[in-house]
Amino acid sequence: MATKASASALNMKTELDACLGKAGTPVGRLVFVRNGPRVFTQFAYFQDWLDHADTFNVSPDLSATPGYQTRKPATKEDSVFFLALGDTEPDAWGRRVIARTHAKRREDNPTLGALTELDYLCAVDDFSRMGALRLRNSEGAYLESVPADRRATPPMLELEKMLSSSRAVELGKETAQDLAYLRGKGTSLGGMRPKCSILDEEGYLALGKFPSIKDERNVTRAEVLALKLADMAGINSAKAHVSVVQGTPVAVIRRFDRTPDDARIPYMSGATLLQTNRQEDHAYTEVLAVMKGVCSNYVDDARELWQRQVFNHLITNVDDHLQNIGFLYVGSNQWQLSPAFDVNPMPDKDRESKTWLSEDTGPITSMPQLLGQASQFALTSEQALAIVRELVVAVLQWRAVGQSADVGMTMQELNEFAPAFEHSSLVEAKKLAGL
Repeated sequence: MATKASASALNMKTELDACLGKAGTPVGRLVFVRNGPRVFTQFAYFQDWLDHADTFNVSPDLSATPGYQTRKPATKEDSVFFLALGDTEPDAWGRRVIARTHAKRREDNPTLGALTELDYLCAVDDFSRMGALRLRNSEGAYLESVPADRRATPPMLELEKMLSSSRAVELGKETAQDLAYLRGKGTSLGGMRPKCSILDEEGYLALGKFPSIKDERNVTRAEVLALKLADMAGINSAKAHVSVVQGTPVAVIRRFDRTPDDARIPYMSGATLLQTNRQEDHAYTEVLAVMKGVCSNYVDDARELWQRQVFNHLITNVDDHLQNIGFLYVGSNQWQLSPAFDVNPMPDKDRESKTWLSEDTGPITSMPQLLGQASQFALTSEQALAIVRELVVAVLQWRAVGQSADVGMTMQELNEFAPAFEHSSLVEAKKLAGL
């Protein structure tokens, strides 16, 4: 829906309906406005949604009231959209594909103007858009609509095509056909790494994550390893396995914002919960303070949040920014911590978390620091040590799990990741757990 380069394109107003769930219940009206260099959005809830028996505020930066509310991004890093809608925008890889597609179109039609943020938002495949929010135009079509036979495509065939097309994009050798196939199939989960939305072997919506040509290690197998270990340690985690396509390992990670009957579950990121952007530094205790007012089972979620921090520290997952924490809607204006995702061992990084433990303690760097804050996460010392023990028992099995059929790492690959798992903090955790 990119606009032509004209005076009118520099001053535009586009209205879309925001709908919710598989049924597409109308929630409100989204308005995108560009007035020269000024860009902002407005949103107004429909009165029928506010009166609905199951109504809830879909984004914490909105008020559940009638009338238009305006959002102007404070910085270049801030989304122009209200934050729950921003959570459905394409990630850096998805934006790259969309931008390349548009560049090729401009070669054939130089009158096309530059892409707007609305173009990026609307280019996401409706079938795989994150969470339950959907966008519908004035003709009643969801953006971006999918072919009627989309769900009949064999998963392995999808992976082969997407792997080949993604590799072409990374090499700068993509064709228009490659881009047409990839366009819209990215998600808001992840970053610059090549990925796509697929149906897994059981027909569930999933994310396929490919190796990058820049990788120095087998990061796709290592991410599946981390999720398997998390599950073994009692952490609610996204289901994952490795599929080998054309000799290349692809991490297949099942989406957790869908039910078995394809119902869509509302989702928001930790950044949206705190009403901030991913570039700002924040602390887990800040997340905790907001969770207390919105989580249906706050104590369990608070304890698991601490458990995940310890696990991240033990496997050297230091990319724990707020976009990598999620929440799912459970009804009655209540949310719960989503399954863990985007968990990656990083053997060449210092064990210092991206998100701080607390505003007083700074980034997570040691086991004593974590144990010292356990009480803030509704844990007694005994409960905290029991969690540490369970985590250590799981992490100590990392080599065996890495060699399992679902992961398939070689001895050389395991050795390359050893610094992420075998370090002084694990030795310290073993002592604390009495192992």
